[in-house]
Amino acid sequence: MSKPSIRPARPDDDAELSALDRATWSTLHAVTPRPVPPYRPFFDERHLPGDHLVAEADGRLLGYVRLARATPLAANAHVLAIQGFAVTEEARGRGVGRALIRAAVQEARGRGARRLTLRVLGHNAPARALYASEGFAVEGVLPGEFHLDGAYVDDVLMGRSL
Repeated sequence: MSKPSIRPARPDDDAELSALDRATWSTLHAVTPRPVPPYRPFFDERHLPGDHLVAEADGRLLGYVRLARATPLAANAHVLAIQGFAVTEEARGRGVGRALIRAAVQEARGRGARRLTLRVLGHNAPARALYASEGFAVEGVLPGEFHLDGAYVDDVLMGRSL
């Protein structure tokens, strides 16, 4: 696999991102049920191509990160949130996720954000370690917020200044 490049998503990435999302679905990070046919489009009125950065190598998408306003409130306009993040199994451990997170930080700064936040499930140790290594700190924990695979799982709130 060649070194991936990071770029803004395009409308024609929809089918490939939808397939990537289905292939990477896991209760390690997903709180929604496993997708079943008929599959919904990846992009919709709330999740536009311009909200996403993708990692691409050898003509294939290897992952994405979605940035969104944390809330619709004007008083909170300086905060962006990572509200979606996935990397293909084959690309894990190769720096793709780290490149996407770093690109998201740069994109958030470029959009004028002063903070970047995210939520991660407490049992997702790999993601939590990645976020911590990129300057995110735990800012709150909602104990037992989700019930997944017969167990209660914490919702961990993380953030960093830009």
